[in-house]
Amino acid sequence: MENEKFSPFYFMAKPVGSLCNLKCQYCYYYEKNDRTVAGYHRVMSEETLEKYIKRCVELQSGDFVHFIWHGGEPMLAGLNFYRKTLEIEKRMAGDRKIYNTIQTNGTLIDDAWSKFFKENGWLVGVSVDGWEEVHDAYRRGASGCGGSFKQVMLGLVKLETYGVEWNGMAVVNNLNVREPERFYDFFGDIGCRYLQFTPIVERRGKNGGLVSPDDCGELTEESVGAEEWGEFLCRIFDRWVRNDVGRRFVQIFDATLASMLGVTPGLCTLSKECGHAAMMEQNGDLYSCDHFVFPEFRIGNINDDMSDKEKMLKFAERKKLLPEKCRGCKYLRLCYGECPKNRFLGGGENHLCEGYRSYFEHSHPFFQYMAKMVESGQSPARVMDMADKLGKKHDVRG
Repeated sequence: MENEKFSPFYFMAKPVGSLCNLKCQYCYYYEKNDRTVAGYHRVMSEETLEKYIKRCVELQSGDFVHFIWHGGEPMLAGLNFYRKTLEIEKRMAGDRKIYNTIQTNGTLIDDAWSKFFKENGWLVGVSVDGWEEVHDAYRRGASGCGGSFKQVMLGLVKLETYGVEWNGMAVVNNLNVREPERFYDFFGDIGCRYLQFTPIVERRGKNGGLVSPDDCGELTEESVGAEEWGEFLCRIFDRWVRNDVGRRFVQIFDATLASMLGVTPGLCTLSKECGHAAMMEQNGDLYSCDHFVFPEFRIGNINDDMSDKEKMLKFAERKKLLPEKCRGCKYLRLCYGECPKNRFLGGGENHLCEGYRSYFEHSHPFFQYMAKMVESGQSPARVMDMADKLGKKHDVRG
């Protein structure tokens, strides 16, 4: 696959496709194998695995290579699959440093998996949506019965016992969005220092299936609205900026500060361009983004060593197709219209636009101060000493 335009470039692989031992009510990927992926087998073949690793090594420049494993539930591939993966990685990467990240629902983590992660330096992203009541409301077993919270907490205990590095990965839905402080404090209580969260914005068609981003559909009940999303971000930011800067790391706050400093943020939804991270299904099918896994967005198959370069370039251009409201917004460089999949309002406006605008307006004086600290070689954590003063000066809630 040619890659003149995208650098650095990352793949995210789904070794078992959408196969999962849970059936989360809001999941955007659970139904994909029934609708999208042809030639499905339970686990990625060794041939496809080798080609994936080879391509990752070729496309990632520098002294290290990063492999990302996603799902469905990628741990269903089994430990032997990942032991084989390590063998191939070491053979193909040569002297370059290898990093592996796996995103899991956490229910299958035991001593054997935790030992494997620790011994091989894997970063584990664990999906948990908050306290038991709100987590179990949507994250249930494949039969639809029984919540998964207790299993996830046991998995986290195993990771902590073995000293495995892990991040919290949460979905913000119509339930936990109502209690921002409780949400934030919950992750502190379970020892989570690195937190990522994503709002649900999904639409379903008349047949009940999720619609392509270019089609019409009704918002699901689990989705969040712009106003509540903005309120959620502002209230969590207030808790963080007064107590935890430099102690706890929240992805969207890190991304906002990076953008203020003119650095590409580590969050694709807030980046200037799309197309720097492709997704590969277990059968080798390639897509520019795992939120765009629909037949019309398929760009090729790694086993054919082919991709549709025009489709990739066209996909990258989607981010730049901004409505006039965005082009004239003073916070444009902080979000660039956010994710194209959410731009389904009139004129191509983003469903969450007003929420982001509220958050940027609210947090801007604090990030300005932090950016000045960084540029002068000082710690951005100094903002905590100034938070109350900045809040009063700019009429920000305390």
